[in-house]
Amino acid sequence: MAVPKTTTRTQADVGRYASDALRDRYFAACDAVYALGAPTLSETDVETSFGTTHVYRYGPADPVAQSRTPVVLVHGAGSCSAMWYPNTRTLSTDRPVYAIDTPGDPGRSVQREPIHRPEHAAQWLDETLAGLGLDHVHLVGSSYGGWLTLNQAHRSPGRLASVTLLDPGGLEKVGLRFFVWIFVSLFATFAPKVLRPRLAAWLEQPVLIVPELRTMIRLGVRAYRIRRPAPLPLPDDELSTIHTPLYLVLGKRSLLVHPQRQVERIPRLIPGARAEIVSNTGHGPQIDHAEEVNRRMLSFMDSVG
Repeated sequence: MAVPKTTTRTQADVGRYASDALRDRYFAACDAVYALGAPTLSETDVETSFGTTHVYRYGPADPVAQSRTPVVLVHGAGSCSAMWYPNTRTLSTDRPVYAIDTPGDPGRSVQREPIHRPEHAAQWLDETLAGLGLDHVHLVGSSYGGWLTLNQAHRSPGRLASVTLLDPGGLEKVGLRFFVWIFVSLFATFAPKVLRPRLAAWLEQPVLIVPELRTMIRLGVRAYRIRRPAPLPLPDDELSTIHTPLYLVLGKRSLLVHPQRQVERIPRLIPGARAEIVSNTGHGPQIDHAEEVNRRMLSFMDSVG
């Protein structure tokens, strides 16, 4: 597969790799994680106003399933679309699936212009969907990708059949406890192998016990200089403008949001929204309880169409 050229822009507001050598090592680590999920049908690059967006396509063999409204996956911060490996196989059995590498985060997309503001993020995603020829999609976002998905439902919902938010940003201000968890989790990736299962259980951090995922995350931190808009929370008046069918899934022990507060708040502000809490998990329900969350997501999408 041809690798897009590394951007020649050097300003601080455009995401970029520290070196081509680190980029290539990171790509190799990503490929090992992709191999854990469904095989890709194709990869494509979509040109947008902000650079080249790399997209992976997965698909069902069943012709009836091929005709269903596709799913588009938007990953979390500091990662790439390889993070969807626990979900691509099941989701793509039921519907076409597209997994996007977000510009400004490590991945195979190449950012050439800054994406500073929420309206720029919505423009980039709308241009990406248009470039893929997708006019009606079920948009699914995790963590930071959940903020991008929520932002899209607020600012540019025209192509959206539904949105699914998996422990997303954008619902409340991110507190210190979340950043401490991120820092401790990253530090724990350097722990001796014998300690990692215990640390993974304590931190609810599966990255520690999946060797391919651990390698990918560690290399991503070294290889890429992240640049993307801050996931500022949407206030009540902005959330209340959303009319797209919405499904919110939160981990019971999430450190990003207060789950009970949000499962009560979101249906009140967005009539018809579905909000649920998954027990025995924190920030990654779609990884910790992949089959359960896959089933819930597909059931919601089936209810929409």
